[in-house]
Amino acid sequence: MKTIIIEDEIVAAQALQDIVCEVDPDIRVIAVLQSIDESVEWFRTHPMPDLIFMDIHLADGSSFAIFEKAEISCPVIFTTAYDEYALKAFEVNSIDYLLKPINKKELERAIRKYKNFSFRSEETAGLINKLLASIKQSTPTYKSYFLVPEKDKLIPLAINDIAYIYIDAKIIKAITYDNRTHYLDQVLDDLMQQLNPLLFFRANRQCIIAHRAVKNLSIWFGNKLSINLNVPTQERILVSKARVSEFKKWFAESN
Repeated sequence: MKTIIIEDEIVAAQALQDIVCEVDPDIRVIAVLQSIDESVEWFRTHPMPDLIFMDIHLADGSSFAIFEKAEISCPVIFTTAYDEYALKAFEVNSIDYLLKPINKKELERAIRKYKNFSFRSEETAGLINKLLASIKQSTPTYKSYFLVPEKDKLIPLAINDIAYIYIDAKIIKAITYDNRTHYLDQVLDDLMQQLNPLLFFRANRQCIIAHRAVKNLSIWFGNKLSINLNVPTQERILVSKARVSEFKKWFAESN
């Protein structure tokens, strides 16, 4: 059986591939894809695999966008951190899913399900269409861009380009991965309502950080966490002792 893995985290993709091969040596992973665009291009140029393992949250957006750009007619096992709205939709539409971190027994169960039931391509397409409709009805929408001033113009700033947002002398600044500074005219509380909570975390009163910007963590005085990012920061970013548990849960579930 030929399968592909769509997962933007290299470590997570390798771990899933290892477990799949351990659970069923007859399954051959023929491709590991990391983005929406890469996946769409692959489906346009390759025959359909027997099965797909697909992470819902990719670095460039929701993997559901792949179904809108490419015709997929084989069964899909979704992998996800806990998303209540998504899980309910999967249960209603009989699409299988695995919660991260992926459990070997749950993976065995999912593979068994696909081996025991025959899925015709038109049935699979119908289930996926129902799933997408259900997700669209219940999924909260988040900003993809902010309009920010640049000289005498307003330009779009992609949310995916933002590494962190912070307050500096009552001015809200967004720092991108190329270390450029942009100015936002909203307070942090309002900004958090517009950002996907799987991708961004309010580290403290002064700072919002992006998940993929986190380089490593350090234990700090008073049982706080010091967050080191992939871009320079003016000040040390600290998570208070009271929020450490919440941060760890967010960081693990968003992987």
